[in-house]
Amino acid sequence: MIRVSLRGLAGRKLRAALTAFAIVLGVAMISGTLVLTDTIDKAFNTLFTESYANTDVVISGKAPDISVDGEAALGPPIPDTILPKVRELEDVEAAAGSVSDQDATKILDRKGKAINTQGAPSFGLGIDFTQPRFNPLVLVEGTWPNSPNEAVVDAATAEKEKFRVGQKVRIATRKPVREFDLVGVAQYGSVKSLGTATFAVFTIPTAQELLDRKGLLDQIQVAGKTGVSPDELADEVARVVPLNKAVVRTGEEQVKEDLKSVAFIDFIKYFLLAFAAIALFVGAFVIFNTLSITVAQRVREFATLRTIGASRRQLLTSVTLEALVIGVLASVTGLFLGLGIASGLKALFKALNLELPTTSLVFNSRTVILSLLVGVVVTLVAGIFPAIRATKVPPIAAVREGATLPASRFARFTPYIALLITALSVALLAYGMFVDNVDTAPRLISMAVGCLLLFIGVALVSSRAVPWLAVLVRPVAKWVMLAVGLLVYPTRLGAWLTRRSLFRPGLSTLERASGLLGAIALLFLVGPAVLLVLVLMLGLLASIMVKIGIGVLAAFLVVLLGWFLWMVVAALRKKGHPADMPSARFDPATDKLSAENSRRNPGRTAATAAALMIGLALVTFVAVLANGMKESNRGAIERQVKAEYTATAQDGFSPVVAAAGDEIAKAPVVEVASSVRSGLGKASGESGYVTGIDPKTITQVYDFDWKDGSDQSIAELGGFDAIVDKKFAEDKHLKVGSRFNLLTESGEQTPLQVNGIYEAPPFYPLLGNVSILQSRFDQLYDLPKNQFTFVNVKGKPDEQKEKQLKSAIADFPDAKVQTREAWIDQQDQDFNNFLIMLYVLLALSVIVSVFGMVNTLILSVFERTREIGMLRAVGMTRHQVSRMVRQESVITALIGAALGLPLGIFLAVLVTKALSQFDVQFAPPWRNLILFALVAMLVGIVAAVAPARRAARLNVLRALQYE
Repeated sequence: MIRVSLRGLAGRKLRAALTAFAIVLGVAMISGTLVLTDTIDKAFNTLFTESYANTDVVISGKAPDISVDGEAALGPPIPDTILPKVRELEDVEAAAGSVSDQDATKILDRKGKAINTQGAPSFGLGIDFTQPRFNPLVLVEGTWPNSPNEAVVDAATAEKEKFRVGQKVRIATRKPVREFDLVGVAQYGSVKSLGTATFAVFTIPTAQELLDRKGLLDQIQVAGKTGVSPDELADEVARVVPLNKAVVRTGEEQVKEDLKSVAFIDFIKYFLLAFAAIALFVGAFVIFNTLSITVAQRVREFATLRTIGASRRQLLTSVTLEALVIGVLASVTGLFLGLGIASGLKALFKALNLELPTTSLVFNSRTVILSLLVGVVVTLVAGIFPAIRATKVPPIAAVREGATLPASRFARFTPYIALLITALSVALLAYGMFVDNVDTAPRLISMAVGCLLLFIGVALVSSRAVPWLAVLVRPVAKWVMLAVGLLVYPTRLGAWLTRRSLFRPGLSTLERASGLLGAIALLFLVGPAVLLVLVLMLGLLASIMVKIGIGVLAAFLVVLLGWFLWMVVAALRKKGHPADMPSARFDPATDKLSAENSRRNPGRTAATAAALMIGLALVTFVAVLANGMKESNRGAIERQVKAEYTATAQDGFSPVVAAAGDEIAKAPVVEVASSVRSGLGKASGESGYVTGIDPKTITQVYDFDWKDGSDQSIAELGGFDAIVDKKFAEDKHLKVGSRFNLLTESGEQTPLQVNGIYEAPPFYPLLGNVSILQSRFDQLYDLPKNQFTFVNVKGKPDEQKEKQLKSAIADFPDAKVQTREAWIDQQDQDFNNFLIMLYVLLALSVIVSVFGMVNTLILSVFERTREIGMLRAVGMTRHQVSRMVRQESVITALIGAALGLPLGIFLAVLVTKALSQFDVQFAPPWRNLILFALVAMLVGIVAAVAPARRAARLNVLRALQYE
């Protein structure tokens, strides 16, 4: 039986390959994700490990326990007077201090603009080059700085901007832009690229001046004498360090502490693995459907095996073995394809300005084991039910014409099982979204399982809906086929002219030449022009479609050119035949037959459509939810900001040195400028953002929705007063006059009294939970920074005044002035970039579903070989056969869209309702949804290309005698 199974699989190579491809993509995504995240993880490990390779003890500022959305408070600088005390210790062999700032140092490109790190650090470093053992950097070229006018930059920036040693480079810090001599290029240890992060290196005195660290260091590294353990040295160093201001750790402890700051790698890993799971889930549908069809088509084969003595267990083993072999081969292929996926994901992140540090690709044994295990298990689970059905074939079926599989004893309960699964899925989704006081892990698991069960439930019940859905979408499919036929008619006519001119006997040389010239004009001029117009029209629905469409059109032209040249070669070799002249009109016969074929086996059609349904449902869900968030974001900003202009960082969300806001306030065209400081804090035991506001100007540019207080509350704000958000006040049971304590990033506690309570939009509050007097903020926070500067100009805003505002902050190139509308548009663009990434990742599931449709159609053509032969015998042309299969595919795709689009909207409604506390709006992007429906139709047409060609080329006589 094993031999029979393997030989049968070898005899169905195409079907096996198409089935395996569904698993290949999912496993490749798992493998690629693990390879990429392991590579990033290794890069950070290398960074921190090499940074402290020769360090036994590290002294740094004591950071308070404040963390908001993964952003933790950094320890304050420490006095440089500690360094000589440490050097005098008996067991200390060497010690060196360093200065480090993560966001104020901006390298300017050749156009004079600050290099945008997209939220990644822009390090400014001061290093003691007399102690090379503590220097984490490696010179790639040049020398280290030796004077205040010299600097070194990172290798990636130097390469990207074509900086050369010996030239001038402009750098902005906490001081205005200065010009430095570029004396060297360096990198962090063996890590060549830091992603989008940059660094500039100075001497320590220069860094202390530029980064406002006079008399301060950010870190001191210590090496002990031979024989002294790091723990012993740490205890000795702790005796001369003020532990209320600083913390002493061993080198290994510091590495672990620094690695906590890159915990987001786990988020990236699970985020990408979720999309791999989606692709595998869709692949499971494809495998289940393919094996089910194969088993149904092999009834007489299985019955013959039963007749000659094969037991049910042997049949079960045979079909299961087929699934196992497919799973193993697909998983191994996907495992190594994952290396390409990892490179593709890296390129995607880079294109979206989300690049992270990486080293050479890491291929761990865990990646191998997990990828193979998941791929094989998913394939076996998907194949077990078809295998069980194969065991129910009776021996008598071997001699019965048209024998079919007996129905399962549970078949009559399928609708009730589907409804039960659907109800359970909705309950799990509701539990995950609406029940309070549930931990994150159970909540996410509940929502994930609920989504999976919902898809399964809808897929099960959809077989009952297929007959009437096919009737509903049949007219749409008919018009789609007509529209597509008209669009590609010039190309098809050109192909017909090519074949006629090259292969039809009896034509004169003039007729052949004129026919070929006409074919070339149709293939490479008229046809592409018509398709280009379509691409431009689709661009009205989504601008990205223009770029994608032009790329696809270019690839299509290359394929056409290759086909044309191949036809010429075939004509020279005298191997080829003319084709039927194409037509572009309704064909009632093929229209009716395609609809009936879709309804003939509703279970099969439903399973095929379900694969596409899942991809479309998720894409629709993401699009609807993201559009609602964009509208909520826009509404939140419009509700809060009255200013005409805003000054933010280049990326729109990072802090900017406070001096930039001071400079813009001095511009002659400015009527009012109000800077909003921002920093981390812990108010009444809750971590959050604290903002510093100017009471004289803030109410002119920001609209407070007062719940207890008025603008007078701002005017009367004292040094120990605060304005708090309503939600924070309710959570902490505060009212006007209540007192609470604020812990700042410096580790100091200060008492505050509530002077007013206002309600900020929950989706995007621009001010922190607690807002205090700006002058008080500057006392509590070292190195204060602005989150925003809101500006109103004298008279009406115009381009000339905007230029003057930009000129005012020319010395601070990381600051950017925008109108309020332009700022909101930038926020929308950030959402759109994130959406593009999600669409690319979800495209895997759509691609898997395309191969599922191809597989099903090929199997359907194989199953109906005699039927197609009979149709051809009674007069159906090759074009009609091809059109029938294509329209059947479009109907299936439209059924998938008819199920997937409403399902995605339903999920978006649930999530929007669950996020109602954040004021997330429900705003479906109707243009995008129309585009998704068009994409579904296109998927149906593309999926039918190979099966339709196969059906059209069947030999009539062989098809009629086929058994």
